Amino acid sequence: MSPLLVPALQDRLVLLLNHVLSRESVAMDRLRPWAGRTLVVSLAGWPALLPALPDLGLRITPAGLLEREEQAAGGDLRVELDASNPARMALGVLGGEVPRMQVQGEAALAADLNWLADNLRWDIEDDLAGLFGPLVARQLGQMARGARAAVSGLAQRWAPNGASAA
Repeated sequence: MSPLLVPALQDRLVLLLNHVLSRESVAMDRLRPWAGRTLVVSLAGWPALLPALPDLGLRITPAGLLEREEQAAGGDLRVELDASNPARMALGVLGGEVPRMQVQGEAALAADLNWLADNLRWDIEDDLAGLFGPLVARQLGQMARGARAAVSGLAQRWAPNGASAA
């Protein structure tokens, strides 16, 4: 993958994470005491057929938000997301599911991160309502849920025997 594309994609992901965090002041309040601490997010089990993705280094800001670190080495907390099925993980996250993850590092920071994962969700319909109005946002949300269900069903049908795709 292009060395210029990865940082740009990671920056967009950090913007999305900060958008979700900033919608809930309690989320930012949970992160403020950890200002200056770093997290390293890696993808475990990433399929070999896909281009490898580097780890994402994040630093917690005094505002309780996140900023991308240029070097993702070390970190006070290491988070490994199960990415053995990237499509399933993406569909799950968009559907409000928490991806399977393993966390290593400082226990109190891990507990706060776990709380955030359990309690924060991106309200896509609310963001769409701000752009298009509530009626269009609701219809787009229904269409997206229908498409997600169809893709999940298709993934289940094509999953190898004994594997669960959705």
